[in-house]
Amino acid sequence: MGIAVLFLVLATVTPFLFMQMKKPALAAVQSVLLVGMWVYFFQVLYFTTPAAFSITWSTYYLSLVMAEVAWVMFVIAMVKSNPRLKDTLKESMK
Repeated sequence: MGIAVLFLVLATVTPFLFMQMKKPALAAVQSVLLVGMWVYFFQVLYFTTPAAFSITWSTYYLSLVMAEVAWVMFVIAMVKSNPRLKDTLKESMK
């Protein structure tokens, strides 16, 4: 259960990452998916597991995938913007 909450928290921060990377459309999509993600979480926590491929099930997993993609995009953007990290990567590739 702890890992699920960790992924929920990371996914909740994702719209802010998209805004920092100047991708407001992706931030808006992720915000909508977050609503379904949290609804799914509380549905599972207090009631019963929704059927596979239901709306909440789909939003939960789409939000997880999109959040992971956003974090990878964020890390790549941070490395590209930092010249010291670029030099370190070039040296380690030799």
